[in-house]
Amino acid sequence: METGIPTAGDLGQQLRELRARAGLSQESLSHAAGVSVRALADLERGRARGPQRRTVEALADALGLDSAATARLERAASLGRPRPRSSTGGDSHHALALPRDLQDFTARGAALDRLLALVRETDPAHPPVVLVSGQPGLGKTSFAVRAAHRLKPHFPDGQFALDLHGMDPEPTTARDALARLLRAVGVADSAIPAGTDDRSGLLRSVIRDRRLLLLLDNVSDEEQVRPLLPGTGPSLTIVTSRHTLAGLESVHRTELGLLRREEAIELLTRVVGARRVQQEPQAARDIADLCGYLPLSLRIAGQRLVGRPHEHLGRLAAQLAQEGRRLDALKAGGLQVRAAFALSYRQLSPAHRRVLRRATLAAGPDFSPETAALLAEIPLVQAARYAEDLADAGLLHSDAATERYRLHDLLKLFAAERSTAEDGTAACDAVQDRAARWMLRRATAAALHFDVDHRGDSPEGDPDPAGAPADREGARVWLEAERPQWLAALRRAHAAGWHRQVVDAAEAMHWFSDVNQHWELWVEVFQRAVDSARALGDRRAEAVHLNYLAWSYNLCVYDHHAALAAADAALEVARAIEDRVLVGWALGYGAGALNRLGRISEALDRLREAAACLGAEASLPGRLGRLTVLNTLGTYLRQYGQAEEALAIHRRCEAICNAGTPGQPTELIAMYRATSRQEIGNDLAALGRWSEAEPPLREALACFEATTMPAWSEPARLDLGLVLRRLARYQEARETLLAARTGLGELNSPREAEAAAEIRELDGLADRLETG
Repeated sequence: METGIPTAGDLGQQLRELRARAGLSQESLSHAAGVSVRALADLERGRARGPQRRTVEALADALGLDSAATARLERAASLGRPRPRSSTGGDSHHALALPRDLQDFTARGAALDRLLALVRETDPAHPPVVLVSGQPGLGKTSFAVRAAHRLKPHFPDGQFALDLHGMDPEPTTARDALARLLRAVGVADSAIPAGTDDRSGLLRSVIRDRRLLLLLDNVSDEEQVRPLLPGTGPSLTIVTSRHTLAGLESVHRTELGLLRREEAIELLTRVVGARRVQQEPQAARDIADLCGYLPLSLRIAGQRLVGRPHEHLGRLAAQLAQEGRRLDALKAGGLQVRAAFALSYRQLSPAHRRVLRRATLAAGPDFSPETAALLAEIPLVQAARYAEDLADAGLLHSDAATERYRLHDLLKLFAAERSTAEDGTAACDAVQDRAARWMLRRATAAALHFDVDHRGDSPEGDPDPAGAPADREGARVWLEAERPQWLAALRRAHAAGWHRQVVDAAEAMHWFSDVNQHWELWVEVFQRAVDSARALGDRRAEAVHLNYLAWSYNLCVYDHHAALAAADAALEVARAIEDRVLVGWALGYGAGALNRLGRISEALDRLREAAACLGAEASLPGRLGRLTVLNTLGTYLRQYGQAEEALAIHRRCEAICNAGTPGQPTELIAMYRATSRQEIGNDLAALGRWSEAEPPLREALACFEATTMPAWSEPARLDLGLVLRRLARYQEARETLLAARTGLGELNSPREAEAAAEIRELDGLADRLETG
């Protein structure tokens, strides 16, 4: 029986060490414990941290653990399990926390009882999916939230709510929704697959043993929600939609209807207070009748009364009765909510109305006070105050953590209608044009914080220097938070023919794009820049952005055929204008695509041509291009058995870096030098010169760690671990490889498997030495 397991360390570390001590591979432990290889791998790499007790017991049995070791393993697992309150705390869960349950929620008792009964009868092989449907304003979301809060004790591993924005012109895609859910259940960004099917499969694997409650609100259609549904396990999914989703298979359907008259009066009583309703019972019945027993209309009417504590209910009833057409609207399908919104809207001051109307012109699912100020054409301080007032009135949803606001779908439709009616199309277009110009100038200035030619300077051109991001970190936060706004501004600028602004913005974004390489929007950004450059007749800008487009196809969306086409187009333009630097970069980007497509000899030919082309260039883009090309050429040569030639090339790269570039940022050249040092270490290792390989690898690793570049430091750590093993420093090698495997796993790097294989080899060697 195993009794020597260490008491410290996380679950993944314990599992790896226990499995190694037991002499089991992941496959053999998976078979013995009845846990999938993928689930076991996720546990060992820390992608899944809180398996259920029965899973821990199965693993303990398969590993032959005694009671004490089993208890330690269970303790580590329990620390990673979400607590019932975890969906309302912590950065990773905050965005998917259950909305606040309404204390004045009324009726729906029979439907809630059916849902509770369903949960008690849950078969883990068929996780239940409940679809709540019905016309707008019936309280589908309120019902789902009440049910989720009532069911919390049954789902201790977490409760998550996600609005799929089914009424938006562009609803949330299943792919994006899966990314948010995966983050909420503990999967790191770097471990999230690119494809929808892969993301769906990973979500189902991660949650298969968890008792989770998922609330998927405001679904547009079957295809949007189907990939989000669990395959097996004890989870419950509640889906709300305005549509019946008739094509959704094996779901339990709950169709909400209008409230009964007594239920409508009860809801009004709970909102307004029993004393006021008891004083005017007939007026309360009249209001319920005039609101058509629609929960949202009743709630909005009640909120108005709450906001006017001295107003008689009879006065409100009389006002409703005078609006015959509005009453008709309340009973006419999709028109039913408009009257309630209009009633609330008219209680606002002119300034508050303007903010509410103009907020509908914002791009994306939410907006900041800054955007509200731009669109309403008022100072930021006022916009922030008005937005809070509207949130207090229940007309905006406020996210306190991000200081952003959003409108409910129905209210957004209503407010957009009011904007058209009160502001006019021409005025709205003019406002959006001004806001787009402002946003594009701010985005351009913020992105320049990442440009090596502007590092440390205060970028010019920001429309509001006093409120602009002051440094690189502030610029990053702003650019990420306002991504929908500046992307919409770029699109508007492109459509309006502001081509120079489009090109300038995309050029400024070039260095920033390296920070968020996983953003797929870079393809669109650089494609629009290419189109605008062509419209301007600017052939050099066209070649520059075709090169950036090739980069984005290669590394952001992994479309290597498209990358090659873009690189070839850049090459054609660069040759036509006789720009050797751009020719060299285009050859390099094309070589990267060819290599990924398996066309190795062509890739090497292009790299050699690029190196020759860039050889005499003294500009920073030329020198960086030459270093990139030479380092890549040497790496390819080493991989194909030409380590001596690779070493000579990488020594040349190091010499170029050591020579420096007068007047240029030294930290950037230092990063390139570290890359060359890493490759030199790998070349020496390939030649069997192990002791010589260690120092350059350590130097490279130290540089990458100092600049917080895990995408570069973790491969260097693995390379160092490989060398340490060949130097027979087995303990140090194992520690280094373990750290590399963890880091590479977080980056979802294919080299993680290489690190794992080396660790297994080391463990096998240790066993042989111990028994020999």
